[in-house]
Amino acid sequence: MITIILSKIKCMKSIMGFFKKIKIILFIMVFILFASMKQQDNQVKLTGELKQWHKITLEIHGPETSEWAKENPFLNYKLDVTFSNGKKEYKVPGFFAADGNAAESSAEEGNIWKVRFRPDRTGTWNYKISFRYGKDIAVMDGDDLGDPVLSDGFEGRFEVGETDKGGADFRGKGRIVNGGQGYYIFQDSDEIWIKNGTDSPENFLAYYEFDQTRRFNLSNIVRRGEADPTANLHRYAPHVNDWKTGDPTWKGDKGKGIIGAVNYLHSMGVNSSYMLTLNIMGDGNDVWPYTDYNERYRFDCSKLDQWEIVFDYMEQLGMMKHFVLQETENECLLDGGHTDVQRRLYLRELIARFGHHLGVIWNIGEENGPIEWSPVGQSHQMKVDMINYIKRMNPYSSNVVVHTFGSDKQEEYLIPFLGFENLDGPSIQFGHPKLLNQQIKKWVVQSKEAGHQWLVNYDECGPAWKGIMPDSYDANHDTVRHYYLWGALMAGGAGVEWYFGYRYPQNDLNVEDFRSRHNWWKQSTIATRFLNQYPLPDMENNNELIDVEDAFCLAKPGEIYIVYLPEGNSNSSLQLKENKSYSVRWFNPREGGDLQYGSVREISGGGRKPLGNPPDDGDKDWVVVVR
Repeated sequence: MITIILSKIKCMKSIMGFFKKIKIILFIMVFILFASMKQQDNQVKLTGELKQWHKITLEIHGPETSEWAKENPFLNYKLDVTFSNGKKEYKVPGFFAADGNAAESSAEEGNIWKVRFRPDRTGTWNYKISFRYGKDIAVMDGDDLGDPVLSDGFEGRFEVGETDKGGADFRGKGRIVNGGQGYYIFQDSDEIWIKNGTDSPENFLAYYEFDQTRRFNLSNIVRRGEADPTANLHRYAPHVNDWKTGDPTWKGDKGKGIIGAVNYLHSMGVNSSYMLTLNIMGDGNDVWPYTDYNERYRFDCSKLDQWEIVFDYMEQLGMMKHFVLQETENECLLDGGHTDVQRRLYLRELIARFGHHLGVIWNIGEENGPIEWSPVGQSHQMKVDMINYIKRMNPYSSNVVVHTFGSDKQEEYLIPFLGFENLDGPSIQFGHPKLLNQQIKKWVVQSKEAGHQWLVNYDECGPAWKGIMPDSYDANHDTVRHYYLWGALMAGGAGVEWYFGYRYPQNDLNVEDFRSRHNWWKQSTIATRFLNQYPLPDMENNNELIDVEDAFCLAKPGEIYIVYLPEGNSNSSLQLKENKSYSVRWFNPREGGDLQYGSVREISGGGRKPLGNPPDDGDKDWVVVVR
């Protein structure tokens, strides 16, 4: 009996010992899981202002690597983060960021990876990280490819409050998108935004204080080190004094010239800048995102972070970044024009780094397509593939356009795009002053009839040698104000940008002083700001209603008519069909100011009605508002 009892006691102790071991094992497993979660939590950091439309950066501690690592961090790693708020969901690509502070350190190596995001609503945002490794994985379509890396699968959340910005700052207004009626608008609102930009210099980013930036030519190879490689780059020295205390710089006091230039342009009402991101083999041969002129698969982390400093500042000032992704001379540099590994990688990196910005236009290429003097160019299908990839890769509502030739190639290359929903419109080059108004109108009307109305931008005025001349050569700019500025906008154009030609001082590639066109910026801003206050999406060009040659008319019949007259004292009359009373006011397109009374204050009834004469300067151009 005693033996049986002792045996049972021994058995009970064995069972208790077994459960004790199980308890210890479970405790260890929970501890390891908790420690792992804490370790992952420490590897993910959220920076930035947690507010609607502000830039929020997810900083992830990933694999230790470098721009030149055998396992290419740009090609063989793929970082994506999915952000969600209710039914809103954005899958945002990330990028290798070296030490995370490359703009200051010029680091080429590190273990920091980043994802930049701009929440478009307040409240709780959830995120989930996908971080994978595999050969060429960055340019492959599909999820869960390759092998997981570190923070793969990690989830988190954060709270977003209201923006505290106002004025021109895009963070106070939101993302600029295609409004679907021929004009840019701010997302989730009806507020129109009209582009009023500089088209020159096209090599805006060829700035001497950006890392690894130089104008490439044979002498850089043969006699490297014997001359200043930055000698032919932009310094924007006349604008250093436009930099103000508190404005951004990098590495101490670098960047004052380009930031000062942005300040001056903003002060004149300029709200966009056209800039090439890749001009290898192009006119300037001095802008590229890569670690080297001959590299196509690796990117310069510090240079691109320095670009971002400028872009962030432009965002605060309410200035659009018009990224022109290639030139006619190099549009087949990547993948022979196809959207394969090189082009996909290039587009992914730019979108990952800069696609978050609220004011962005992606232009697939300057003078895109083959022509006699540049016969190697992208086919229509190549352009379609590139546009589709940008739209697919960019999680936001991006504006994608294509720059045109000023010749008959414009017709040949644009007509096949009519009705193609992923192209937001053309970036028009055109050099025939008296024909521009009808050329812009044609694309506005035809795109609308095709079921997908374009944003028709007038972005390069010709002839190529002339453009907008310096004030010292053309102080009043009468012809370009009439035919190009008002001609484009009164045709239903979504915006304008101004090219400087190549023959005069401060030209397209070597402009250093934007004050060389001071009088012109005033006039362009007067026009765009004036028109921005009217219901443009509801108005159409109808020059037939006015009986003056070379006059323009935008109308919402029965409500409002805006008439541009080359000469105020032109005995003009306006055709009205509605039996209503209308007020008549005059606006000075040269000097701006308030609406004024002319000799006729009111008209009524149907038929052709005289508009009278302006308050003064009747031999000059005037705008009449009839409503």
